[in-house]
Amino acid sequence: MSSTIVIEPARDVPRETYLLERQPRYVLRADTRVAAPLERVFEFFSLAENLERLTPDDLSFTILTPRPIEMRVGASIDYRIRLGPVPMKWRTRIDVWEPGRRFVDAQLAGPYACWWHEHRFVAEGRTTRMFDTVFYSPPFGPLGALAHGLFVKPKLLQIFGYRERAIGELFGGD
Repeated sequence: MSSTIVIEPARDVPRETYLLERQPRYVLRADTRVAAPLERVFEFFSLAENLERLTPDDLSFTILTPRPIEMRVGASIDYRIRLGPVPMKWRTRIDVWEPGRRFVDAQLAGPYACWWHEHRFVAEGRTTRMFDTVFYSPPFGPLGALAHGLFVKPKLLQIFGYRERAIGELFGGD
């Protein structure tokens, strides 16, 4: 398995209503090759409850929405996370649902001023390429920009690095 994760200032922002209203400051891009066929990989990611398996323990990530969760456009999912000693709730909505290709979750309430996460899947023989694109902004304007450099960016790199390792364990190596 191989992966690349980068965070940079947001450019080429999709003309989605959510993003036009919230104007993201940053974009995280992760490109991960998974040693499993597309159908198996997408099936795993289409189950919201599997997100708990891909999140570091220190976030105390818990899904609050009763299960099973039907993934579809308009579905909302409630979570609880902990950043250090601070518990917080997070609610996302599925804005795009294209089985076998991609889906988008957008934060309705939570720690970010903007969070729009596109998950895209491409079959490459017996492997799958996953492309994550997260347009986001920390809250609190200039203070959020300072927090981004000190805390948010390193934490997101840690979370997506953990996610990459967990995916490797779940689906095996190249």
